[in-house]
Amino acid sequence: MDATGAGATGDLESEALKRKKRIEALRQLKEQQQQQSADESTEQQQLPGPLFRSYKPADEELQKSSLPLAVPETVDRQISHDLDKAAEPPNVEEIDLLNLAPRKPDWDLKRDVAKKLAKLEKRTQRAIALLIRERLMEAKSDGVDLVNAVNSLN
Repeated sequence: MDATGAGATGDLESEALKRKKRIEALRQLKEQQQQQSADESTEQQQLPGPLFRSYKPADEELQKSSLPLAVPETVDRQISHDLDKAAEPPNVEEIDLLNLAPRKPDWDLKRDVAKKLAKLEKRTQRAIALLIRERLMEAKSDGVDLVNAVNSLN
């Protein structure tokens, strides 16, 4: 038993060493990839230049970074635009009293159930018609008229 136990222990130790080597190799590979990606990101990253909005730089290189002067809109255009807006009739919506009045707390539930109720109403009407037909068939055999069959249903 000692021979098999010693052999198994040696195999386990050698397997553990192999695993440690693989893990170390993976760590080194991961570190290299991270280093490369960090180097690439610093090379690709370019800082934005200054943007001058109200300052007029004296240097020619910096003048390239300044914004062009804004052209003010003429008063004539603004006035004509305002007059055009005023000429259009105002959009007055009629006020609906149903929209102004407060709704009952369960209005949304009723709205959601309305489709299902419509479907059930159709089924109910079909079932009532089927019952009336069945009673008429029985009535033909018994000799009872249509009025009694319909009245007995209600």
